[in-house]
Amino acid sequence: MKETPRKISRQEAGSSFRLAPRDDDLDRLADLWVASWQAAMPSIDFAARRGWFLAYVSDIEARGGEMICAFAGKHPLGFILLDGGRGVLEQIAIWPALFGTGIGALLLDEAKRRCPSGLGLEVNADNARALRFYEKSGFERREPGVNQASGLPTWHMRWPGMIG
Repeated sequence: MKETPRKISRQEAGSSFRLAPRDDDLDRLADLWVASWQAAMPSIDFAARRGWFLAYVSDIEARGGEMICAFAGKHPLGFILLDGGRGVLEQIAIWPALFGTGIGALLLDEAKRRCPSGLGLEVNADNARALRFYEKSGFERREPGVNQASGLPTWHMRWPGMIG
């Protein structure tokens, strides 16, 4: 039987992993992205979207965005892809075995720290776990939308709860 990861406190997490810009192994981070999203939205074939993800990261980084990873040694546990200039959290991904351990919250806190005047994101409307996670973290639902790739309904969310 697979052991369920235990919750990691913020203090403990700070000593067990480090936050740092991504390394050169974007393929490994693409594997993490596919696994994370496949677990969250199993009806979508994220492996088929791997090429899109690689191009998307390059595009965001070319515009000044950055990927910040949580590493345990040299092993990535999760990441955020942040367009700080626009105040947009483009992606967040955690290895599925680590869902609920607090790593996602720590990465989200880092995004907030880097964008103190506000942060926006899009979340799939039927991803109840993600909606709870963001609302618990102080984000508010704003406008409904549609994901261009999947056609699924989304919510634009904003932190802090300010207009705009």
